[in-house]
Amino acid sequence: MSNTITLFQKAKESGRPLALVTAYDATMAALAQAAGVDALLVGDSLGMVVQGSDNTLSVTLHEMIYHTKLVVRGAPDMFVITDLPFMSYQVSPENALRSAGLALKEGRAHAVKLEGGEEITPQVRALIAAGIPVMAHLGLQPQSIHLYGGYGKRGKTAAEQRKLLASAQALQDAGAFALVLENIPHNLAAEITRTLEMPTIGIGAGPACDGQVQVFHDLLGLRPGFKPRHAKRYTEAGRTIIKGLARFVQEVREGSFVSR
Repeated sequence: MSNTITLFQKAKESGRPLALVTAYDATMAALAQAAGVDALLVGDSLGMVVQGSDNTLSVTLHEMIYHTKLVVRGAPDMFVITDLPFMSYQVSPENALRSAGLALKEGRAHAVKLEGGEEITPQVRALIAAGIPVMAHLGLQPQSIHLYGGYGKRGKTAAEQRKLLASAQALQDAGAFALVLENIPHNLAAEITRTLEMPTIGIGAGPACDGQVQVFHDLLGLRPGFKPRHAKRYTEAGRTIIKGLARFVQEVREGSFVSR
């Protein structure tokens, strides 16, 4: 089966890079599955790319569960990880257990992702003890955007690098099966990847990670006016859609549209 954490363990052992994308509904999930994507992340990035917010902080657990259900329906054989949103796990291990339990029971997710370092290892241990797989997330943590004051690169100082290395090891020791590294220096990501037994998944962290994850909309140009530095554009689907819709509008207005 492809929807288990053994997918990640075997990829690390064999050296085969993993390709992950975000998905927020059944259509996106089905398209990603058809393209051969390894696993899907239902990211709280939906707050920005789907809901139009400035950040991810307003996303609720209920919304994450709803979108996760849609994704699982669209790609029932794929491994689906869902983000636990802001303040759904930080309060306590018990808080994390309730939230993650709902994500699996109601959302049908196979695993959850948590942002944070050594400070969240009690939550990670509690989830693992309850049989809930955990993907960790270090570097730029969008849920802490107000603390950082922006979306700039993390781990630029020696002190930050030591802290990230220690946190990565602590999260592995706590039982996480994989680690997302977001927007950190490439040499630091390479060092963390060499050090860990669990696979690293990079986003803006360079090519040395064991895999890469990107936002669906960024890869395909669904938001023509927005392109993050770390994203690689493979097509301009947004512009194609605009052109197609404009033709529809034109045909309707000139009376040449015929529906079959």
